[in-house]
Formats: sequence, C-alpha cells, structure tokens
Amino acid sequence: MNGVPHYILLITLSVEFLMGTLGNAFTVLVNIMDWVKRRKISFIDQILTTLAISRIAYLFSLTANLFLYERYRAIIMTSRILRHKSTFWTVTNHFSIWLATCLSIVYFLKIANFSNSIFLHLKWRIKKMVSGTLLASLLFLFLNILVANTRVHVFIYRTEANTSFSAISSNYSQVPRHIILTNTMFTLIPFTVTLTVFLLLIFSLWQHLKSMRYNAQGSRDVSTVAHIKALQMVVSFLLLYSFYFLSLLLQYCNIKYKQKSSVSLLFWAIGVVFPSGHSYVLILGNTKLRQAFISMVWWLRCRLSVVEPSVS
Repeated sequence: MNGVPHYILLITLSVEFLMGTLGNAFTVLVNIMDWVKRRKISFIDQILTTLAISRIAYLFSLTANLFLYERYRAIIMTSRILRHKSTFWTVTNHFSIWLATCLSIVYFLKIANFSNSIFLHLKWRIKKMVSGTLLASLLFLFLNILVANTRVHVFIYRTEANTSFSAISSNYSQVPRHIILTNTMFTLIPFTVTLTVFLLLIFSLWQHLKSMRYNAQGSRDVSTVAHIKALQMVVSFLLLYSFYFLSLLLQYCNIKYKQKSSVSLLFWAIGVVFPSGHSYVLILGNTKLRQAFISMVWWLRCRLSVVEPSVS
C-alpha cells in the first residue's frame, strides 16, 4: 500500500514531465515557425531545436519506464524488451546531454578571445567543430550501448539459471542498476568538456577585464556582457546536470540496496529537473525565444482578463 508521500512524488514527477514537454515543445514550435517564415534557420537554432526534440523523447522514455515500473513491476521482462528499453533511454539521454554540450562549445567559440592559433582556427570553423564533436560522440554512444547491453545480457543469462518466478522477478529489478552505472560513467565525458569550456570562459573574461583596466576603459562593454551571459548559460547547465548526475548515483544505490519505491521516485524527481528546467533556462537566455515566451504569457493574460468578466 503506497502512502501519501508516494502519490505526492508521482504528482511532482507528472508536473515536471508536463512542464518539460511544454517548454521543449515551445522551443521546437517557435524555431520551426521562424524557419518557415524566413526560409532559413541559424546554426544555434538548429542545435536548440534538435536538443528540444531529444529532450521530449528522453522525457517520454522516462515516463514509459516509470509507468512500467509502477504498473507492471512484478512481471518478468524478456531480454529483448530490456535491451530495447535500455537502448532507447541511452540514445535519448546521450543526445540530450551532448547537444547541450555542443551549445556550450558554440557559446565559447563565439565569445571567448584567445590569440592561440588553434583556437582561432576553430573559431572560424564552428560548424565543423560542433559537427565533429557530435560525430565523435556517436562512438561513445556505440560503446555505451554495447557495454550496457552486454552487462544486461550477462546478468539475465546468470539470473535465468534460477527457475523460481519470484527470484527471477526480483533479480530483473536489478537490471536498471547496470544500465544506470554504465550511462553515468559515459555521461561524465560531456560534463568534463562543459566544465573545461566554463573554466576557459572564466580565463577569457579575466584576460579581457585585465586588458580593459590596462587601457582605462569601462568594465561593462559588449564583450564583458557577452562573457557573463555565456557563463550564466554554462553554469546553469553544470548546476542542473550536477543534480541529474547525483540523482543517477543515488538511484544506483537505491536499486542496489532495494529501498522503497518512494525513495526511487524522489531521486527521479531530482533528476528530471535537468531536462525540464534547462529548457526554460535556454528559453530565457535566447532573445527570440524569450520574446516569444513573453508574448505568449501576455496573450494568455489578456485572454483570461476577457474571460473573467464574462463569467462573472
């Protein structure tokens, strides 16, 4: 029998899923409408749109997994079903994180100022740099899926030696632990890349401020503002991703030591803040998306103000 905290966490997760889906769908809708209107789409908008689509797919995979866990926890899943679930979650999680990392790289290359020849070479080839990063990430994705499916296959093969229904059902509930551990290790790579970008942006800003003090100029020029805005975007990603990474580690420990399902829901609620909350950070950090969002909120307020007098 589930208690009140369990249902509160389910409602919290449902709200997070809904808000995350709406925020990402808003990004996709605005960018596609602008693309149709202008007959062209900027490189950053391409990344934002693809990122939002991957986030919607990722939230859908989490929703499906939680639904199966809540409704059909006692059934024995075949190795094929488990591999399909693992692969879908791994792919959506991979692109959700790597596309956000590529966005951080774009901000860094556009805003940072270094005289290094390698940096200048990359700065003039942002599209090739980001495309190369995504292509390289596909190698990590392939290895991630291969390692995760191998671990699942070996675990299931050993488990099925026991013919007891209850024993197999109980052991199968441990399969996500292997998937979570593998995915967590692989997602450390984009996190490290983004952290490096963050440190280089700080160093670039420090150099810029030092140069401005030397030339006796103001401290709030266009370049400084751009640096600060980029740092805010990267910091928000690192902070939210830290919550996500922490939730995965806690989820791993929770499954390993077979704690209550309410504890598992709490950890997922912490983790879902990343794909849901980061979408609104990106909306507020992008001029076009922010203006469209403000216009939508203003339109909704006007509609509600018209409806209220007619109702009364």
